[in-house]
Amino acid sequence: MQNFVFHNPTKIIFGRDTIGRIGPETKAGGCRRVLLVYGCGSIKRNGVYDAVAASLAESGVAAVEHPGVRSNPVLSHVRAGIALAKEEQVDGVVAVGGGSVLDSAKAICAGALVEHDVWQFFKGKKPIRKALPLFTVLTLAASGSEMNGGMVVTNEETRQKFGTANTLLHPRVSILDPTATCSVPADYTAYGAVDAIVHILEFYCTTASAEPTAIQDRISEGLIESIMAACDRVLADLQDYQGRADLMWGATLALNGLTAAGRGPVGLPMHMIEHSLSALYDVPHGAGLAVVAPAWMAHRAERDPVRIAQLGRRLFGLNNVADDRQAALEAIARLKAWFAASGCPVTLHELGVPEDDISQIAANALGLAKIWRLREYDEAEISAILQRCR
Repeated sequence: MQNFVFHNPTKIIFGRDTIGRIGPETKAGGCRRVLLVYGCGSIKRNGVYDAVAASLAESGVAAVEHPGVRSNPVLSHVRAGIALAKEEQVDGVVAVGGGSVLDSAKAICAGALVEHDVWQFFKGKKPIRKALPLFTVLTLAASGSEMNGGMVVTNEETRQKFGTANTLLHPRVSILDPTATCSVPADYTAYGAVDAIVHILEFYCTTASAEPTAIQDRISEGLIESIMAACDRVLADLQDYQGRADLMWGATLALNGLTAAGRGPVGLPMHMIEHSLSALYDVPHGAGLAVVAPAWMAHRAERDPVRIAQLGRRLFGLNNVADDRQAALEAIARLKAWFAASGCPVTLHELGVPEDDISQIAANALGLAKIWRLREYDEAEISAILQRCR
């Protein structure tokens, strides 16, 4: 275990009938006029919008609405939100939705307090030194954005999907009511589970530490197993509260800093490659990861199969497979089969991405690889991984 600092400032309010606490929490956070950021209307159909609006109004918090966040959130919508936040002189942001909504809100929180363009943050050209306070109501178990400082946005003009992070972007309070996710359809439920699993796998597989990470490994393995079991329950019954609750909390824990702590330098190469798929083809993020993750893991297993083999023995019971490379490949096959059984695409063809575009996808990914300092990933390396996605 390497030295680390774990500090997570986000307050989590979890459980049934908790959405009504968003107003009092926002008011207690010193906000009186907020930008209310949400998506394309699902929260108005399932009653979440009404509950949030009523809670804010009852607490005396005025809300300026900025709807229309789409899956794979776009820079133009963020810029419009920043302009509105400045015009209305809001003192905070309330985000109601999934990771796309929360990420857009974070970008607005940072961009509303500077004069330069918000995209400068994503390119690594400007540091984030201040941000409006953010309060969230989560409606999709997936990204973990409700308890971390990360955000991802797509620049439609350059066709780049970049991500960055800062501790100032941690939500002050996040409300997690599993019933708010019960209207999520089966496909996006599975995509969310894949996203959470891959968050865990990124750190589990890329750690270069020679020191033992036994506690972190067991936490990660247990989370993956629990997320898979919860997803199976929910896909069998979309109204299964306990399944929704386990899935929601599992996705939050997957990327709140806990699974990476003590591992030393880690990376997000699977996300780096998938960001190009969703930037170029607007595919659902979790669906893209279901294609990329098994391919990246197979590529990794050729050089370093030990950790993936360990995952296979502990997660899938492959204790009778002595050879590490064989155990790793079987573990990858089992995981890929679970993705497919959950209704996720597992090839570029199923995703609707032309195989002839592999070189274009790889070239697009280089920009983010540079920003994230994934120096070992040049165009040839990324192309080799994408070839395994066919």
